[in-house]
Amino acid sequence: MIRKAIQAAVTVMAFLLSNFPAPAAQSERIGGIEHARLLGTLHLQGELFHVQGVDLDSQNIWVTSVDVRRHRGYIHQFDRANGKFLRRLELTDGARYHPGGFSISDHSIWVPVAEYKPHSSTVLVEIAADTLQIRRKIHVADHLGCVAVSNHFLIAGNWDSKRLYIFDLSNGGQMRVVRNPTGTRYQDMKFIDGQLVAGGLLARHSGTIDWIDFPAMKLVRTLRTGATDRVEPHTRAKAYTGEGMTLRGRELYVLPEDGPSRLFHFRLDDNAHLAGNGLSPEVALASK
Repeated sequence: MIRKAIQAAVTVMAFLLSNFPAPAAQSERIGGIEHARLLGTLHLQGELFHVQGVDLDSQNIWVTSVDVRRHRGYIHQFDRANGKFLRRLELTDGARYHPGGFSISDHSIWVPVAEYKPHSSTVLVEIAADTLQIRRKIHVADHLGCVAVSNHFLIAGNWDSKRLYIFDLSNGGQMRVVRNPTGTRYQDMKFIDGQLVAGGLLARHSGTIDWIDFPAMKLVRTLRTGATDRVEPHTRAKAYTGEGMTLRGRELYVLPEDGPSRLFHFRLDDNAHLAGNGLSPEVALASK
């Protein structure tokens, strides 16, 4: 029995190491995201605190972060070409100072600003990207940590994204709440090509990127993610999908590390669309 138990443990460990290798020299690490190749990193030059979300437009990198010690929340703007800091806007709203994962749509930036505790309160803030003026606010009686934007809809995840809130802005902001169809604790999400694409954590150094059909809210496919090579004491998880994530076509960008932060640029390969729930490509396609 002991020998069988040892053999089983060795087999499990070999599987884990083959998919998420332990931190070593950076040159020894694989890309760290299933069906994706790491193209490079960009160091963001400027003060960032505990990073929460990231999104891009044609010229800028936008980042939300929370200064936990001073109870302050911000959205920061960086030059996409070189990572230089441009400006920032404080989003602190009394007890609400936690800006989460956010989304850009039609020159608007939608950011959830919440109390830093579960079962609390949030203000969903719409900001004009050019002037950084606040256009409107939606108050919600729960902590919301990430939001995606689709036409007239907002989809937001609460603490650990156990529940997803769906707001119909064309119908007076009417809201419905559904359960997260997966076990991933989403940190950032975007609405892309009719689907919700969400990245988050399974454990400290692993996570997933999930494609979820809308409005059915059913999981379509999953990519597993590993961790970065940064190892520091007293820091939060460094899984690639531990904080900010955004996607442009096959170009995937993740911002998992607190300041000083690196934006990681991956490219999804041709098989990325076949990955689904750990199943074979044939089963994944059949689920679409």
